[in-house]
Amino acid sequence: MDKVIITAAVTGSRPTKAMNPAVPYTPEEIAKSAIDCCQAGAAIAHVHVRDPETGKPDFRIELFQEVMDRIRDQCDMLINLTTSGLHLSGPDMIDRRLQPVALRPDICSLDVGSVNFPDAAFVNPPDWASIAAQRMRDYGVKPELEVFDVGHIYQALSLIEEGLIDAPPYLQLCMGVRWGMEATPENLLFMKSKLPSNARWSVLGVGRAQREMAALGILLGGNVRVGFEDNIYLREGILAKSNAQLVERAVELIRALDREPATPDEARHILTIVR
Repeated sequence: MDKVIITAAVTGSRPTKAMNPAVPYTPEEIAKSAIDCCQAGAAIAHVHVRDPETGKPDFRIELFQEVMDRIRDQCDMLINLTTSGLHLSGPDMIDRRLQPVALRPDICSLDVGSVNFPDAAFVNPPDWASIAAQRMRDYGVKPELEVFDVGHIYQALSLIEEGLIDAPPYLQLCMGVRWGMEATPENLLFMKSKLPSNARWSVLGVGRAQREMAALGILLGGNVRVGFEDNIYLREGILAKSNAQLVERAVELIRALDREPATPDEARHILTIVR
């Protein structure tokens, strides 16, 4: 079986230092956390940026650039920049969301389909997905198709059929996000059954579901995402001291299930990403 790619989603937009003091805010903190994760066994860093002073979600291109530069100065892990834009608004929102693509990271997330969260609607209209897929293709950036429900997979399949996604497609199955697909073994098996046969895929579980979804994802031949964006606890009631600690736990789980974590170069080969 292929080695397991570990993605470290080191900050996201929701967790705060009030929730866990180890959540990184500044470009230096975010980059250092990603580099520590690489040393612990992660091959990909999934990057959001924050206002360095307040910690609020930010989308300034210079912050993304600084994080990228700091990571690439220290290690060869793949960089996955978000284009989620959950906190953006306005008539130019699509162009603003796609600014990180112009930095030419290895990967950019591409959220397919809309979903209601308890406190907001995450709106991803059909034209967004098509425009984003074409822009990423133009810049030679691998899309990571993030799906929160099975209907999102059907839309991803449509993008693939239209020739907007180069083979092999890469999908992130987002499990346990209220009110998306519940993180259960049955649901993960169902979601996986809808993927194209040549797909590369990864799974994330939110909160206490992170370890269970990772274990099942490994057993099913997939890859895993861990990190503070999805979960700030090592175990119930015990905060993780760092993103790297969550990566270390994922490495232990992978090896306990007789697989090995992929190096950055092995991840590039699995995902067919040319440096």
